[in-house]
Amino acid sequence: MKNNPDSSILLLKRFFLHAAARLYEPTLQRAQKEGWSHENFLMNLLESESQDRQQRRIAQLLKKSELLEGKTFDSLQKESLSVKIQRQIPSLMQGEFVKRAENVIAFGLPGRGKTHFLCALGRELVLQKQYQVLFQPTYKLLSRLLRAHHDNRFDHELKKLDAFDLIILDDIGYVQQSQGEMEVLFNFMAHRYERKSLMISSNLAFKDWDKIFKDKMTTMAAIDRIVHRATILHFDGPKSHRIQPQT
Repeated sequence: MKNNPDSSILLLKRFFLHAAARLYEPTLQRAQKEGWSHENFLMNLLESESQDRQQRRIAQLLKKSELLEGKTFDSLQKESLSVKIQRQIPSLMQGEFVKRAENVIAFGLPGRGKTHFLCALGRELVLQKQYQVLFQPTYKLLSRLLRAHHDNRFDHELKKLDAFDLIILDDIGYVQQSQGEMEVLFNFMAHRYERKSLMISSNLAFKDWDKIFKDKMTTMAAIDRIVHRATILHFDGPKSHRIQPQT
């Protein structure tokens, strides 16, 4: 019985194999021209479907991540990074720290490339490992958590954030927290402790984190959870990346 391409395409669409349906006829023509076996034809079609789904998933993950546009390793001034950080890049890109629910903390003065580096690393972990990553300025995450707290759905919001393998908390040192903000931030960190990964950028060293959490005991407890299983990166370049040389 002769195969009807239109019927095959219709069945592929019915089973939501849209890439396979789109490529069915050109793939069939190539198979006939090159004398492929049925197995090779089917494998080629399924591989095309798999690649298309992977590309669409990555595109969805990147959109959902809210990572800053243009912050990639290609656009990062790697020569301005310390040798120690440069040597750690390949290991961090493997993403094993995410599997182990470990953290990455980036310290440094403004404009030294902390945010760019963490965004670039987060993007690579989406592209290469298909991790679910979320980039959030600290003030934005705190606003989100405070709204949830006021609406008596704080636990539900934490569970929603659990969907992300890795959350990038940017510029934690710039936020002067109220008591309520400090509490939701601490509870957020405690909730993810040893369960999910964080990457944090801060212009304040740990010794100054009492400016964030106000209370000494809370500060010590927060730092203890963050550093227990963490990679510490120091961005101590001589000048800001944002300052362009005069011409």
